[in-house]
Amino acid sequence: MKQLFALLSGLVFGLGLILSGMADPAKVQNFLDLFGTWDPSLAFVMGGAVAVAFVGFSLLTRTLARPLFDSEFRFPTKSDLDAKLISGAAVFGVGWGLGGFCPGPALTALPLAATGTLIFVPFMLLGMWLARHTPALTFTAEKGTAQ
Repeated sequence: MKQLFALLSGLVFGLGLILSGMADPAKVQNFLDLFGTWDPSLAFVMGGAVAVAFVGFSLLTRTLARPLFDSEFRFPTKSDLDAKLISGAAVFGVGWGLGGFCPGPALTALPLAATGTLIFVPFMLLGMWLARHTPALTFTAEKGTAQ
């Protein structure tokens, strides 16, 4: 049952990405082009998504003691910024700006077999694999060196 709801959630999410235009890299690039052909419509899509998620999470956590398919609600607990988070966000932003895709819309647009998607998705998967299998550099304050 848990997998069925995960599938249905993914299908609804993908449909929302397609209907909102987030699966169209040209629309995303126009949103990021503030001094050219700026298209503010994706800001309304993102704002609407945040508002709906906020209301949904507020209602769920107030009315349910635990989720239907888990023992507890799992919210992020990490609040510090580190080099890995900042560099990952920068790489994500550059990739989003250049390619016009982020992971969700890229996978949603993959069945359309657009050339950009066929190039972006393999490199996205390679980047995910590298991020998981590359040892993290840690900075020690005492020595001032990376280890």
